Amino acid sequence: MNYSFSVCSSELDYDAYLAFLLENYAHIRLPYPFPVTLSFLASPLLMGEAAFLICNEDNQVIGAFSYIRGTGERQYEDRHIVQIQVACIAEEHRCTRLFLYALQYFTQYLAHGEEQVQEFRFFAPSDDSLRRLFSKISSLTASLETDSGPLDEYRASFSEWHSYASQFRQTALFNS
Repeated sequence: MNYSFSVCSSELDYDAYLAFLLENYAHIRLPYPFPVTLSFLASPLLMGEAAFLICNEDNQVIGAFSYIRGTGERQYEDRHIVQIQVACIAEEHRCTRLFLYALQYFTQYLAHGEEQVQEFRFFAPSDDSLRRLFSKISSLTASLETDSGPLDEYRASFSEWHSYASQFRQTALFNS
């Protein structure tokens, strides 16, 4: 199966991004109330950063992900840090190599960008299966107890992610 990846660049793209994530809201599993989760989903659009769509060969959206640059602690001036706000793949496509293809696309996209990236950060629900998956490419740096449940923070160097993703054959269809 071929997949295409694209950066959201039009109102239709942004609508498709938000619609997909809202349709898959239950699968995102962030332990926050809906308004807080919605702010994570929309923050890349509001902050002028990138959101991405993953489509199948029938051009149906089957995944979406996005990021922002910088951290709140540093008023988003530490732009060498990329925080992944959300990454969601439709449930029926999760057992494929699609996550790897998305990682390849994302690291290539950032490698060719104007601003250098040194570190990735992201949060995920505290879950043993997610910890096994993310430990392959990131370090668990903190476990937080939120009002809505436990949350893990992960960090990784950009160079490690880019090297990891580059070692696999790229068979996905990459669009810019």
